[in-house]
Amino acid sequence: MSDDIILKTPRLVLSMWRRQDMHLLRDLHSTIETTRYLSGAAPWSDEKVEERFMSFFAEQARDRTTKYKVTSLDDGRFIGRAGFSRYGGERGEFELGYSLRHAEWGKGYATELANGLADWFFEKRYAPQFIAFTHPDNLASQRVLTKIGMRSRTPMIIDKMSCPTFELTAEMRRA
Repeated sequence: MSDDIILKTPRLVLSMWRRQDMHLLRDLHSTIETTRYLSGAAPWSDEKVEERFMSFFAEQARDRTTKYKVTSLDDGRFIGRAGFSRYGGERGEFELGYSLRHAEWGKGYATELANGLADWFFEKRYAPQFIAFTHPDNLASQRVLTKIGMRSRTPMIIDKMSCPTFELTAEMRRA
């Protein structure tokens, strides 16, 4: 595998971003469909895109993981982003997150990514557990998280909203 490839699943490749990829993140988060369940619930400004894009490099340097670029194994088309960040800063819990281009919804990619990333996370021994949370109305993501074996825990309050929150431990994954 190339140095910038982090993980391959049956249909997808997760790789580290390159500086020239910022337009992909801008395009991903330029629609209400792909941002309505994210903090702010609106398309991202250029400033937010740049800030988040640069944070991927800082997280990778600090934590050895971030939200990676996701492309199709078959044709290399951009699918979205997925991976782990620390929720709550450098001492926070690792949080699984993903965002896919609207055209790629309904193809099973989110479940494939979440499954592959869960195995990768525990193989790399980043931590004994990770969390994920969703907007209360994002039932599709909640189904993905339970499909990969995550269990519900006390909801987190994010943007003054009670968000369904899930956790997965290495022990649960092995079971």
